[in-house]
Amino acid sequence: MILWLLIIIPAVLAVSIFTVRRHLSSHNQGFAAGAGLFVLFLIGISLLPIVTEAPVSLRLPWVESLGLELSLYVDGLALLFILIITGVGAAIHVFAGFYFDERHESARFITFLLIFSSSMLGLVSAGNVFTLFICWELTSILSFLLIGFKGKEEQARAGALQALTITGGGGLALIAGLALLSNAAGSSDFSEILTSAELLRSHPWLNAIAILIITACFTKSAQFPFHFWLPDAMSAPTPASAFLHSATMVKAGIYLLLRLQPIFVDTEVWAWLLPTFGFITLLLGAMLALRHRDLKAALAYSTISQLGALVALTGLPHSEGIKAAVIGVLAHALYKSALFLTAGVIDHAAGTRDISKLGGLRRKLPVL
Repeated sequence: MILWLLIIIPAVLAVSIFTVRRHLSSHNQGFAAGAGLFVLFLIGISLLPIVTEAPVSLRLPWVESLGLELSLYVDGLALLFILIITGVGAAIHVFAGFYFDERHESARFITFLLIFSSSMLGLVSAGNVFTLFICWELTSILSFLLIGFKGKEEQARAGALQALTITGGGGLALIAGLALLSNAAGSSDFSEILTSAELLRSHPWLNAIAILIITACFTKSAQFPFHFWLPDAMSAPTPASAFLHSATMVKAGIYLLLRLQPIFVDTEVWAWLLPTFGFITLLLGAMLALRHRDLKAALAYSTISQLGALVALTGLPHSEGIKAAVIGVLAHALYKSALFLTAGVIDHAAGTRDISKLGGLRRKLPVL
């Protein structure tokens, strides 16, 4: 039951905060949301000794006539992402409470952010392909709402629609790939799919499955040639940029690549596509970051570059890059979310994000 709390608590908090928004200041809304996610972070920490011994799973019947069920599966990889989502998320929700001055606007934003957190937690703890796909699409829809939060601005509307189109198209590739994968393995449960790695490697559909899933992951994690949606999504409020576009949603593709790596490792498609496109993305993102003077744009392109590095590491043969990729996921979530929040504070304090106009911040904002 404790696993379901990870998904249910953020959704309940979202409804509660939106319901009583008239009676809570924006600051208190942020504190309430942050406290809820911090409790989940502590729950995640408590699962560490259990998950170290063996994965934890839980099933809930859904459409029994079709054999469908909602399933959760938490091992070390899933728990790492759970701790990132809840730990970084707690800080960002508190920040969001101070970011907005008007309580109704703050409540609407924090509600979206909490529901997104619930979807993201469901994605990384999904025990079967159906649960993962549902949560994958929910994160795309919530991302659309958060990027387009300032709906009166044309740039926000365009960025939100573009992000939804790209990641939604990737979702179509994902459902096809996951359906073929579960059919080939004879099960939709990840625990059984991962134990069928030897069987799957000899399956004639293996390359097609790999290409479909890789395409979906590339759209979600802003890999070349789908990288352009992420900088255009920077019209989102800064807390959304810090949470979705550095610590969580863009890592969903990385998570799925890491999850399925034991099956596809050492296959030619995997070993060729991931390092090649990852390295291209790494270089392209780094070069484009250097051309921008807007703080958030530079951070967005450097995020693309780092995501490319993580994809390339995941694709190295014989699992040689996995440890580095996992450490990179954690490190990037921590430092890039902090940098995005810093950019938001600078924008509020200085009234601009143009680097060429921000000289002397060391003297004016020494603590920051």
